[in-house]
Amino acid sequence: MTREGKLAIAQKLDLLGVHVIEAGSAMTSEGERQSMRAIASEGLSAEICGYSRVVKGDVDHALDCDLDSIHLVVSVSDLHIERKLRSTRKAVLEKAVEVTEYAKEHGLIVELSGEDASRADLGFLEGLYRKGLEAGADRLCFCDTVGVLVPERTYEIFRRLSALGAPISVHCHDDFGMATANTIAGLRGGASQAHVTVNGIGERAGNTSLEEVVMTLENLYGARTDIKCDMLYGLSRMVSRLTGIQVAPNKAIVGENAFTHEAGVHVHGIKADASTYEPMRPEQVGRKRRIVLGKQSGRASVELALKEFDIDVSETQLLQIVHRVKELGDKGKRVSDVDLQTIADIVRSIQKEPKVKLQELTVVSGNMVTPTASVKIMLNGTETLEAGAGVGPVDAAINAIRRALSGVADFRLEEYHVDAITGGTDALVEVWVTMAIADRKITARGAGADIIRASVEAVLEGINRLMLMEEK
Repeated sequence: MTREGKLAIAQKLDLLGVHVIEAGSAMTSEGERQSMRAIASEGLSAEICGYSRVVKGDVDHALDCDLDSIHLVVSVSDLHIERKLRSTRKAVLEKAVEVTEYAKEHGLIVELSGEDASRADLGFLEGLYRKGLEAGADRLCFCDTVGVLVPERTYEIFRRLSALGAPISVHCHDDFGMATANTIAGLRGGASQAHVTVNGIGERAGNTSLEEVVMTLENLYGARTDIKCDMLYGLSRMVSRLTGIQVAPNKAIVGENAFTHEAGVHVHGIKADASTYEPMRPEQVGRKRRIVLGKQSGRASVELALKEFDIDVSETQLLQIVHRVKELGDKGKRVSDVDLQTIADIVRSIQKEPKVKLQELTVVSGNMVTPTASVKIMLNGTETLEAGAGVGPVDAAINAIRRALSGVADFRLEEYHVDAITGGTDALVEVWVTMAIADRKITARGAGADIIRASVEAVLEGINRLMLMEEK
């Protein structure tokens, strides 16, 4: 991440209520140190921490960044000591004590962390922790570095280690999909702090997910975390955008499908009482419920979806719309929000006036020429002329639209797909797009022999529907 990106995320984490922010690893590079200094000087409420090996030079770099604390990490398993460090238990213990004392002498809060602790001899680990506390360590940390713990074992380990009388953190990885379960078990066993990451990002399969731990504690254990839960989804989107790491659709809490329903029996239950198929309210984490339509959709699904667009229909019209939706689903077609509204319009013989209309479109593209496009947009009766450039003519046209609507409808194009409906160079193409504004998302389509115009029509169709939804 860039300095600006890291600072923006740190500010958001602080607003969320996170207690300690590990801002980076100071020995990595000068650019990393600049980012860490910027975060440390921001005046945040959270304690600002840095990752550090048991090397005095790392501590010096951390001091140069004006951090509050360091996460001092020492390998404690024989596998790591012998194969990675080419060292001995005695030498590792002495180094841990030496660097802990050095960091404390220079005014840092020290969290002494055992790397690969879940594969270490627990007796040796306890001895190292005791020596570290005698050297001045403020906190301890147990790292399940390769995610091999199970909850039962985690609970017993933390019951034993909490008897040392010092605050101890649980740090888990998700190699077997157990990170959240192990973290919760560690907290139950006596851990006083959990190491987590937004969206569960991290090495290999990732680290424990912030949002999963927070919502499990809040909703399943009734524990107050003081985290502003309604900011979780916005933070998730921000981190995904700034890191370029997409969130899986079926990811708990923040995945796009987490509060999405299609099956008729589910939607029928949701309509009667949302808790029938939702273990938490979407608003609790800053989200909204989505109803998607397909062959499994029933009357309740369609009725709820129509209400999203403030479309009133009679009972007879509703049944006709349900029939048409199922017909499309049976043909293997995606039933987009635009499809539903078009079907409703046909059934009711009503057409809505779009808020955004395309008046003119000009595209220039060719060999050795940067693709550019100009659009004249009519927005609520006012003409706007804008131009844009892109990697191709379609991209240029969409960028021009984005500029024309900047500040009025800041949309995201999340998915773009083209199908050729007919053959030949004059083939009729169908363009599918997934558009989003904030947490609201719809699919839209356009069709025609001109792929650029079909793409623009699909995008504008999506924008019009989204604007109507936001207005309502």
